[in-house]
Amino acid sequence: MDEGNASPGPKPKVVRLIDQYDLEGVGDELERRWSHPDDRESLRSLADWFNEQLLRAALSEASVDVLSEDVSRLYAILTGDTGSRGERTQIGRRLEREGLDVDAITDTFVSYGAIRSYLVGHRGVSPPSASDGINRESTAQTIEGLRRRTGTVTENKLQRLRKTDELHLGPHRVLVDVQVLCEECGKQYEITGLLESGTCDCFESGETS
Repeated sequence: MDEGNASPGPKPKVVRLIDQYDLEGVGDELERRWSHPDDRESLRSLADWFNEQLLRAALSEASVDVLSEDVSRLYAILTGDTGSRGERTQIGRRLEREGLDVDAITDTFVSYGAIRSYLVGHRGVSPPSASDGINRESTAQTIEGLRRRTGTVTENKLQRLRKTDELHLGPHRVLVDVQVLCEECGKQYEITGLLESGTCDCFESGETS
């Protein structure tokens, strides 16, 4: 949607930030992700994604040399979603030394409510109806994201323990698996397979209504 078609009046915070950090295309991407009929992202997920774009732009503006794949982890640390308080302080001080005003950028982070106001009130996007609730595909994607994040956090913690000689561990891989045990049929299912099939053995065999 063309931003110029928005109604007059004070610009929403998301619009101001898009303008301030020259985030061309971010508004269209937010709308696309929220409007996708088969893969709609939650407002909380969109808020995190938008805030990561803000952080990436601020790092670039401050000429901080950070690999793009590190931004998600930096955001998670700065917001307290991962890492310890000490690690958060250490990261914050390093970024400050490199020229980033950490408090200023974290203060600009938006909530999911601001994203909703922007999409519905400014861009005129229709919010999901009751029939657009969670489905198996979106649930699988959410769980997969959490599984990956758990693996990343676990690996980071293991690496820190190894560096301080608290843990002696050779070459390894972190495996995170989510299983569902049906107490009716007694069978255990890997979550992805269960969501793909949409049923457990109870219903396939007709033992349960």
